[in-house]
Amino acid sequence: MTCGEHEKTAAAALDSKNLKTRINGSAARPSRRIVFVAGAETEILDLVGPLQVFARASDMHCREHPGSRPIYSVEVVSVSGSRSITANCGLRFSTDKTFRQVRGKIDTLLVAGGDAIERNELKSDAVRWLKQTAAKCRRVGSVCTGAMLLARAGLLDGRRATTHWNWCQTLIKRAPRADVDPDPIFVRDENVYTSAGVTAGMDLALALVEEDHGSRLALQVARNLVLYLRRPGNQSQFSAALSLQATDRKPLRELESWVLDNLDKALTVPVLAQRVAMSPRNFARVFNSEMKTTPAKFIERLRVEAARRRLEESQNSMETIATECGFANVNAMRNVFQRALKIPPGQYRRHFWHAKRKRPS
Repeated sequence: MTCGEHEKTAAAALDSKNLKTRINGSAARPSRRIVFVAGAETEILDLVGPLQVFARASDMHCREHPGSRPIYSVEVVSVSGSRSITANCGLRFSTDKTFRQVRGKIDTLLVAGGDAIERNELKSDAVRWLKQTAAKCRRVGSVCTGAMLLARAGLLDGRRATTHWNWCQTLIKRAPRADVDPDPIFVRDENVYTSAGVTAGMDLALALVEEDHGSRLALQVARNLVLYLRRPGNQSQFSAALSLQATDRKPLRELESWVLDNLDKALTVPVLAQRVAMSPRNFARVFNSEMKTTPAKFIERLRVEAARRRLEESQNSMETIATECGFANVNAMRNVFQRALKIPPGQYRRHFWHAKRKRPS
C-alpha cells in the first residue's frame, strides 16, 4: 500500500471514529457519578424517585445510542454505621457502601431526607465526611428534609434554600444564616440545590438531567416515567389546583377539573355557582371562607399557571395561549403576568427557552 493509500485509509478511519463519537454523544466521556446519601429511617421516595430518574435517563440514552457509555453511574451510600438501612416505611435494603468506604471523584452528591436526619441523630464523623466530600463535588443537593443535613454541615450558610413546607421553620432554626424560601419546589444557589417534599426530588433530578444533557432527554424521561408534568423549580409548592383539592367541601373539589377544562370560558361567580348548585352569594361566601381568596383571584392564578406551562412546553403563539387560558387578549395576559410574576410572558418564555438551550459540559 502506498503512502497516499495509507493516508486515505487513516483519514477514513478517523472520519468513521469522529462520526461514531458524534452519534453516540457521550461515547468518549466518562459516566457522571451520582451518589445518594441515606440515613436510618430514610424516606424511601426521597431516595428511589430521583435515583430512578438518573437510572432511566442513562438507560434511555444507551438504547438510543448503542455502544455508548452510560451517562450516569448511580450508587447509594449509608451515613449510619452499617450498609443495611430500614426505611421509615419498614422496607429494609442494603446500600452500596458506608460513607467510610467511599473513594474517588463524585460528580453529584444528593442527600435524601428521613427520620434520623430530621431528628439530628447522625454522628459528627458522618457530618464531617459530608462537608469534606461536598467541597470536592461539582454539585451538591438535598431532597426534602435532607436539607437538614446540609444545614448541619454548614453547606447552606449564606445561600437560598428550600425544603418541605412543613419543615421550613425547623430549617430556619437549624440554618439561621440561610435564606429559606418555603414556596418553590426546588432552589439552585450556585452549585447547591435543595428541593421540597418527596416527589419534588424527581423534579430536581429531571432539572439536573436537563442541565447535563438537554431538555429533550429530560422530557423523554418524564414521559417514560408517566410524570404528569416536568415542573420548573420556581413553581410553587402550593399550586392553585392543589389548594382547591385540599378543601373539605366536596362541591369545590369537584369544581377543579371542570374549571381546568374550561379556562377559555367566562368563569364568573354566577357560572361557577351554577356548576356547584349554589346561589352566587352563598358560593362567593363559602369560597372566600375555604380558599382565603376571591373566586376571581383564584381563577386568575389558575390561568397564570396554565399559561406558564404552555409557554414552557409549547411554541404556540401568545395569542393562542392567551385565548386557551381565558385571557381577553395578549395585553390582558401580559398585565396579569407582570402583576403576579413580575415578568411579562414574552420575557418569561425567552428566559425559559434560553435556559433549555444551555447544556453545561
